[in-house]
Amino acid sequence: MECRYYHRLEDGRVECELCPHHCKISDGQTGICRSRRNHGGTLVSEVYAKPCSLAIDPIEKKPLYHFHPGTTCLSIACTGCNFRCLNCQNHEISQVSPQDVNYYELQPSEVVALCQKHHCPSIAYTYTEPLTYIEYITDTARKAHEAGLWNILVSAGYVCQEPLSHLLPYLDAANVDLKSFSESIYQRVSGGHLQPVLDTILAMRDAGVWLEITNLVIPGINDDMQMIKEMCKWLKDNGLSEAPLHFSRFFPRYKMQDTPPTPHQTLYAAKQIAEEEGIKHVYLGNI
Repeated sequence: MECRYYHRLEDGRVECELCPHHCKISDGQTGICRSRRNHGGTLVSEVYAKPCSLAIDPIEKKPLYHFHPGTTCLSIACTGCNFRCLNCQNHEISQVSPQDVNYYELQPSEVVALCQKHHCPSIAYTYTEPLTYIEYITDTARKAHEAGLWNILVSAGYVCQEPLSHLLPYLDAANVDLKSFSESIYQRVSGGHLQPVLDTILAMRDAGVWLEITNLVIPGINDDMQMIKEMCKWLKDNGLSEAPLHFSRFFPRYKMQDTPPTPHQTLYAAKQIAEEEGIKHVYLGNI
């Protein structure tokens, strides 16, 4: 399917306008996400209606603790991510090309029907980076709303504001992975920038999307308590003191096999700081 957010360049390349990378893609090549390819001057999503993962999850697994707790959601993912996190926990599907994995063929209306068949009140776009296949989730989310279902986005939030604005009317809840509160760490560990993620959080807040924030605490990377304090202060100062904050324990994964698991006391210290800064609902995950 042709992508909605790009323009053609004079030399045969196309410039993707979905995320802040603004990949300039030569004919036959893909952008950083691996799922948006230049086919003869047309940018095409190679994963539209081709989810590689489907599951029924408790909503708390997203994690969402304050959005219809006790319910289930149909979780769906396609390959693709516009980050290159060294600690990626789903690298088998997020850091590969679409042709490298098996997939289902499900049009948006079929996803909705599957959700209804299993009596799930919501669809969660999750596991990889859903915003890299935003056309698919926007079309699915629109049909889900027509059917009375809720839409949940689990995302790192690295997207340009115009594409996001077209999705926001159909989003009911989101968990945004705020990886750190440091521009240098975002660049070094994830291959991106901090400010666009903060802009996404604020846009969701303004649109009335229920927000929860996850911060994976990695030893020696983003476990500086002063930085965590600054992050919590930013959340409070921007009207998000009621948004649940999940500090999650790191385990060695992907390209960070030599980094030890997060000590429990580090998470307890982060929780105490968050509560002292005025965050009302703080949870610890993976402990």
